[in-house]
Amino acid sequence: MDLELEGKTAIVTGGSVGIGKAVALELAREGVDVAICARRPEPLEQAATELAQETGRRVVAVPADTGDRASVEHMVETAYGALGRIDILVNNAAFPGGLVTGTLAEASEEALIDDVNTKVMGYFRCAKAVEPHMRRQGWGRIVNIGGTSARQGGTISGLRNAAIVHLTKTLSQLLGPAGVTVNLVHPGTTRTERSGPMYEEQARRQGLTVDEVEARIAEGIAIRRIVDAREIGYLVCFLASPKSTCVTGEVVAAGGGSMNAVYQ
Repeated sequence: MDLELEGKTAIVTGGSVGIGKAVALELAREGVDVAICARRPEPLEQAATELAQETGRRVVAVPADTGDRASVEHMVETAYGALGRIDILVNNAAFPGGLVTGTLAEASEEALIDDVNTKVMGYFRCAKAVEPHMRRQGWGRIVNIGGTSARQGGTISGLRNAAIVHLTKTLSQLLGPAGVTVNLVHPGTTRTERSGPMYEEQARRQGLTVDEVEARIAEGIAIRRIVDAREIGYLVCFLASPKSTCVTGEVVAAGGGSMNAVYQ
């Protein structure tokens, strides 16, 4: 299927590593010129170089902190100046797993505020900054990256992903008349460049092999394997494409069937 993405442009936040980098790679493979954004300039520049060399597309590194409104506005205007237009925004910048994962007694109010400021407010800031560009051209796609913790208890930081569900639905209603769709992808356990060292350490602590650790994790996933970050990229590419016009305000879990809850 031709996703009709050739010649489009995108901003991907949190694009230097992990899911963000994988999404940027798949967009570029589909013919999209991409501005990737993150706080640390050095790995960001390295990622941009790698992606550009691999895909032949223009990949621009724009350092930014989505926790700061002025930084976000500067990021969007810099990306617009470099790419000439903004067709797609992928909101992905966040602290992996969240900063508040322990007990209530251990939970830090400041850490939770940082989580919400970076992810929920950060997504809001980015959407607000790209809106004038998308509204002016009468077309746009916003894809938010959440997490399956929105659908289950266990970590206090999971509330940020639940909040993004509401934000996504509301933005879809506000921007739909302007030709802009807004959708949300909930990754579950996802293989990224961080996974290898993490599973190696887990194997060492438990006295297992890495394969055994991964097999135990996969037991809780319907497809019996860990989803790769590139597969999240495939889904995002569809939602970012003209082919997805009939889908907006929706939430798609992309954890390989890692939850048993039924949603109507």
